[in-house]
Formats: sequence, structure tokens, C-alpha cells
Amino acid sequence: MSIASDKKALEESLAEYRRKLDELPDDLFNQTPPGGGWSCGEVYCHIMQANMGSLVAIERCINGTGQIDNKRLGLLASLVFLTGRFPPVKIKAPAKFAAMVTNIDKEEARNNIVKVKKRVEQLAGAISKSSSFIKVKHPRLGLLNARQWLRFISIHTRHHLRQLERIEKKFGRH
Repeated sequence: MSIASDKKALEESLAEYRRKLDELPDDLFNQTPPGGGWSCGEVYCHIMQANMGSLVAIERCINGTGQIDNKRLGLLASLVFLTGRFPPVKIKAPAKFAAMVTNIDKEEARNNIVKVKKRVEQLAGAISKSSSFIKVKHPRLGLLNARQWLRFISIHTRHHLRQLERIEKKFGRH
């Protein structure tokens, strides 16, 4: 996919997060779903934290403060980027990232969506000008350049929309 199509897909996903936020009753937003797992508030916290961290990685690539690497993507990253989705297995967030997740309220979720959208707008134009050899390490996918980080954000954000749909089903909403 191109930078423009990944950006557009991300914007569409963020619009869907906003729509879900407006439709989900306040009393369910922070409630742990039947059977356990993250609440919607925790999912929103995770995805927006991950997006902001990934945008910092993009900025480092753009500014040339990542590391120089001319190797190809590993098998997992190649598969994820080729298919545009994660493998169909449940994978827990790395402990370091899971520990940062809190049950945010709807207002904070709204504000975080706006922050992510603004930051993507600020960085999008510079991504195409960045070197494909300047990379920052992703915890599972290895070294990624700015374009690959944007693709990851788009895929990861869409992935968690499916998680929100599963949570809504557990509450009998769907």
C-alpha cells in the first residue's frame, strides 16, 4: 500500500473508533466484559498509546535518529504487511506495554483520537522523504522504517476495532 492509502485507512479506522465511542453506553465503556479481558476503555488506552509511540518511531526515522539498516523485513513482518492483518491467533501485548494500560474515560479517549489524527497529519508529508534505511525497532516485527511504521499503525488500529466488536458482542450489543 502507499503512504496515502495507509493514512486514509488509518483515518477511517480512527473515525470508526470515534463513532463507537459515541454509540457505546457510558456504563459499559469501562466495564470488564463477561468472561474477562480488557474493557473498551483499556482497548482505547492501548491503541492510542501504541499509536503515539509508533508516531515517535516515525519521527525518529524522519529525523534520521533511528539506526541505519539495509536488511529486508523478517518473515512475520513481511506476512503482516503483505496481508494487512495480524495472524489469526490471539497474542497478548508485551508485558511492558500491557502494564501501561489503564481504564481511561470516554473524554480522554476522544482527546487521544484527536492527538493521534493531528500527529499523523503533521508527519505524513515527511514520511515519503525519509530514508527507507533509517529504522526503529518494533518489539515483535523488528526494524521498521517510517513507511512501515505507518503501515503498522494502520493495521494495528484496525485489528483492535475487531477486538472492540468482540467486547460489544459479549455485552449483547450487535
